[in-house]
Amino acid sequence: MFPSWISRFGAACGVVLGLSIGVPGLIEAFTGETALTSLVIGLGAAFGAPALTAFYLHQSESAGRFGAVAYAVNLIGLCLFSGVAFALNLVIFFLDAPVVAGLLAGPTRFALLTGVAVFAVGTVLFGISMVRARVFPRPAAWIYMLSLVALTALAQLPDTPLTSAVHVVACGVLVWMSASVWSAGAAGTAGAVRSGVPGAGGLRAGRP
Repeated sequence: MFPSWISRFGAACGVVLGLSIGVPGLIEAFTGETALTSLVIGLGAAFGAPALTAFYLHQSESAGRFGAVAYAVNLIGLCLFSGVAFALNLVIFFLDAPVVAGLLAGPTRFALLTGVAVFAVGTVLFGISMVRARVFPRPAAWIYMLSLVALTALAQLPDTPLTSAVHVVACGVLVWMSASVWSAGAAGTAGAVRSGVPGAGGLRAGRP
């Protein structure tokens, strides 16, 4: 049994991840991409792995072997895509256009596309596992899958109102799922304390 703090930590990271995607996306609808919004998006990707882990643990008992495989593929893809997001927003964004063109004409472009592809496949698999497990609300599972895949497709394209809208939708579903995980973790901890389960804060039934 995993400690309850892992789920809460992951849920908190999910909220930070969502906000780091949605808030800059909303701002960029009016200002276009800026150094500050790029900084937030590029650094926010670091919160993806603990958030995904919390989502998986929340449904692991119902997701079965397919869910475990989907989580593994999505986790690897997410780590790769975090590197892509960091590179696009905190490195390539600040380079001159000719330098960027030369950089993407070489192996770097293949590496970026590979990371995007693995993340897209993993996201689809994990989304399917959530639909099958029926632990998260089904609309959340579908929106998670579709919005994050759309983000990968739009990552290397110029910013548009559609891009901003997808960012905001992805933010909403990540916060929604994180709230579900946090609520379940809080309910489980409270139940364990009331029933006096060993290890639940050192409390047992009948003790003051």
